[in-house]
Amino acid sequence: MSSSAESKMALAKTVLSTVGSVAATTMVVRTFANELLPPELYDYLFFGLKNLFSRFSNQLTMVIDEFDGLVNNEIYEAAEMYLGNKLSTNTRRVKISKPEKETQFNITLERDEQVTDVYSGQKFQWIWLSKKVESRDFYNPRSMNSTLRSEVRSFELTFHKKNKELVLNSYLPYIIGEAKLRKLENKAIKIHTVDYQSIYNLHDIWEAINLDHPATFETLAMDLELKDKIVKDLDRFVKRKDYYRKVGKAWKRGYLMYGPPGTGKSSLVAAMANYLNFDIYDLELTEVMRNSDLRRLLVATANKSILVVEDIDCTIDLQNNLAKRTNDSPSDGSNQQETKVTLSGLLNFIDGLWSTCGDERIIIFTTNHIEKLDPALLRPGRMDMHIHLSYCTPSGFRLLAANYLETREHKLFKQIEELIETAMVTPAEVAEQLLKEDEVDVSLNGLISFLHVKIKEKEDAKSKKVEATQVETNEKKESDEKGIEENLEEKKITK
Repeated sequence: MSSSAESKMALAKTVLSTVGSVAATTMVVRTFANELLPPELYDYLFFGLKNLFSRFSNQLTMVIDEFDGLVNNEIYEAAEMYLGNKLSTNTRRVKISKPEKETQFNITLERDEQVTDVYSGQKFQWIWLSKKVESRDFYNPRSMNSTLRSEVRSFELTFHKKNKELVLNSYLPYIIGEAKLRKLENKAIKIHTVDYQSIYNLHDIWEAINLDHPATFETLAMDLELKDKIVKDLDRFVKRKDYYRKVGKAWKRGYLMYGPPGTGKSSLVAAMANYLNFDIYDLELTEVMRNSDLRRLLVATANKSILVVEDIDCTIDLQNNLAKRTNDSPSDGSNQQETKVTLSGLLNFIDGLWSTCGDERIIIFTTNHIEKLDPALLRPGRMDMHIHLSYCTPSGFRLLAANYLETREHKLFKQIEELIETAMVTPAEVAEQLLKEDEVDVSLNGLISFLHVKIKEKEDAKSKKVEATQVETNEKKESDEKGIEENLEEKKITK
């Protein structure tokens, strides 16, 4: 027994020694080859060796790159968020961050860190890799700074070959679903604006900051029936993904908000974003020079978002506002078609083929003058719901009083409601008056004085208009009489 044990021990030492020698030799050869061989030849040789050994392995490795061409890889983003909750005692380094408005810390793996996950009783090995490359020879879409330009990131997922179908049909969809739930739980709503200096960099076109607008449907001073109609329309929209696909329509919804300035169009947009937990993309259309730029901007917006074009009547006066761009185009006519935004380009932007590049999107146009808009912009399918935001109503005033003064009933309410029906003031004007004083009686009396002034201004303006019309009528009458007299004189002279 002793002799057998000694022989086994000697065999084990021999095996370990051989393995160590092979490993050491391999490292020396690899280092030597890395220093002396051209990179292309080095990659070719060691890829071939790695491929040779992998033929005898029962493990399969999937590489999940950060980008799929020019667009983000959804699997990569989901894995990054999912694995942050799967750290083990063996994990040595992690990255941690927390945006100001979010509720939890974001934890992600550091370079070369590994995580073992168990799903349906099977083990899955993850590793996060980051490779440095020469930025002048390689384009990285995430080129926000010099570090990111030269860094290519990916996950490697390794598992037994028998679990391939489990991974594709169950494990990866599960990870994507879990990541979406966590993202919604932690999400801070953002408002995005266009960085026109990066208009040709798909991933840097939009710059985002947190949206901290307090507007909700409960605090909006608007008609209760209209408010309820909008909420029901939004609820129906977000629940009808399968319906939109069944009828062959892009999963999007268009809203046109119109009415005088100060009637709450911007607050309604913010309330919709807060209600749906959607990001806002604020598009200043006057700065967009080409139809192709519109397409880039649309492709770069995320799903579950609201795209807003404010004062569309001012930004799409295709005959006047954009004429200067055409005149400033090269005299030789080169690129003349691409130096302006056209009505057809805007219509394609709203409901053409490019509008299908994404799901669950809302497009909102606002205007103070709906009569100035081209009818082609207003038809269903482009602007599906027209929302008229008018002057403050008695019910709107009561809601403002409850919000600003915490008062739901007062002896002055009846007088104020009667004045509001005549004064034609916006909710913004009423709110401004209520903000001036903390004392309820003083604030309401101040509002009454303001309403009397507005009514007086309205009456004066009406009187001036009547006077101007009367003067114009009298001048026309005098001109006509003078013309008749001149004709009579000419006839007398002729005779």
